Amino acid sequence: MSNQWKVICRVEDIPVLGSRVVNRAGKPNVAIFRNSENKVFALLDKCPHKGGPLSQGIVFGERVACPLHNWNIELQSGCALAPDEGCTQKFAVKVENGDVSLDLSELNAPEEAAKGLAAA
Repeated sequence: MSNQWKVICRVEDIPVLGSRVVNRAGKPNVAIFRNSENKVFALLDKCPHKGGPLSQGIVFGERVACPLHNWNIELQSGCALAPDEGCTQKFAVKVENGDVSLDLSELNAPEEAAKGLAAA
């Protein structure tokens, strides 16, 4: 199945070491992160621990610290660093000519399917 990309924003619209939130009707939000090297990542805006808003966390390197309990989540995988355990769903991101796009099929997937993807 081919990806259907939707342009969400420009790289410069995401604060360096911060994030931008993509609201999804009836579903948890997606957070798009930008690190100091201008790499862009997208995760479900929900820490695997207690559901804290990762978009409000501090980005460092290729990780984000959850604002609730300071769990460190890898932006590439969506998984917590040991000794903490658990993963949040990651989303495919494409950056082209400064445009940040997300895969529509992932954005529109039912949450049950997304949980299966996060576990894989």
